[in-house]
Amino acid sequence: MNPASSVQHYENFPVASLLCPPRLRAPVRALYHYARTADDIADEGNAPAAQRLADLAAYRAELLDCFTPAAPGTPALTPWRWPHIFGPLRRAVHDFQLPPAPLADLLSAFVQDVEQTDQATRQGGARAAYADRTELLDYCRRSANPVGRLLLHLHGVTDAASLAQSDAICTALQLINFWQDLSLDIPRGRHYLTAADRVAHGVSDADLQALRPTQQTRALISDCCAWARALMRQGAPLVHRVPGRMAWELRFVVQGGLRILDKIEAQDFNTLQQRPRITQADAALLLWRAVGMRAPASKLRP
Repeated sequence: MNPASSVQHYENFPVASLLCPPRLRAPVRALYHYARTADDIADEGNAPAAQRLADLAAYRAELLDCFTPAAPGTPALTPWRWPHIFGPLRRAVHDFQLPPAPLADLLSAFVQDVEQTDQATRQGGARAAYADRTELLDYCRRSANPVGRLLLHLHGVTDAASLAQSDAICTALQLINFWQDLSLDIPRGRHYLTAADRVAHGVSDADLQALRPTQQTRALISDCCAWARALMRQGAPLVHRVPGRMAWELRFVVQGGLRILDKIEAQDFNTLQQRPRITQADAALLLWRAVGMRAPASKLRP
């Protein structure tokens, strides 16, 4: 993932950049377009919730068709509504033996988003989607972490430590996006500030719906950003565990996320009114920080 794409249209996927090995660019693009399209079905346009859920169910059926034992290039069992998505994905599934669970988990999270948003719309106002951080982490486990696991699979990285660090990075990226996008999400009737965190900081529905920064909202967002930063630092050593080009992709992913947190802090944690962005002006700093991510001394010993 390049840093700009992670901010302008939030992506956990690298979009097959020049740092991606050529043989992996096609499957990475296939995974990206699969996730992007599913997210758009769940979140874009004016379709009612019932239509979104029906479309996601049809999308899931076409996903399952990709895992039938037919040889690559043979027709699907049923006509596809999204042939431009599932044709390339089917090839990637068979060429790289992609596991079905992470792909299905992503759809599960998108379905949950539709249901949560519909419930919030019916109730009116800004609604915390999750009661506490445990619930929110379970959502991230399905909505964000599968991305990293699929990319590690493509690179042949399967050890438990690397998977855990990937999960930490992916969850951190999603949390950062949540805290970055409050000015966009709250008017849509959905946000991810947990009910428990809001109670702990004395933040009211009225403050959130009015997009009114207060001492309490700033403290809440600061606490949530510290949580995301800690997760990102927990996962950052993964850059020293993965092969060459992927390691450099990952360095920019980590530093792009941390840079957004820096910008949120610089605007005094007021993302209720202002959405920070990474721009071309940040490129040199991100490169400097990416280069400076050195392995711990223990990793340098033979």
